[in-house]
Amino acid sequence: MRQPTLFLTVGLPCTGKTTAARRIEIEHPALRLTKDEWVKALYGHENPPSAQDVIEGRLIQIGLRTLELGTSVVIDFGLWSRHERSALRQAAADLGAMVEMRYFELSPAEQRTRLDKRQAEAPHTTWPMSDEELAEWAAIIDIPTPGELDGSEPIDDPPAGFTTWTEWRTRRWPPSVS
Repeated sequence: MRQPTLFLTVGLPCTGKTTAARRIEIEHPALRLTKDEWVKALYGHENPPSAQDVIEGRLIQIGLRTLELGTSVVIDFGLWSRHERSALRQAAADLGAMVEMRYFELSPAEQRTRLDKRQAEAPHTTWPMSDEELAEWAAIIDIPTPGELDGSEPIDDPPAGFTTWTEWRTRRWPPSVS
């Protein structure tokens, strides 16, 4: 039996994550879990912040169960924080799965061009985003290190106040909307 792989797509909006995730799901028979598709299906034009973490958490639960069953998974929703990536790397390791992380980056001008094109051609797939929001998000993303990307860097310990990554993961991605 082939060892399953957890593919993590990391990057800001409109940098090519979903396009790559669609390729990965075909090239490495994998279940693709794209958060924006779920949010759009459930909320339409709305993008409620309270639902984001819960949907991500549910998709992660599905993804981890899928890995456990021996099938590869693509998590497609940015993963801007190193803590998020460390928690998922540890969860995959706990299940005996490999991890491949892919980071996507574009200049702000190219990102804006892609977003404008998507808004014009397929507005049902995204939400409007201002230049201010894009700049704010670019300032807070933890860009993966080369060692994080190639898997040579050890997984960090959980943040202070958490004894395990599972405990942190449960807090980060709550089971329901409050």
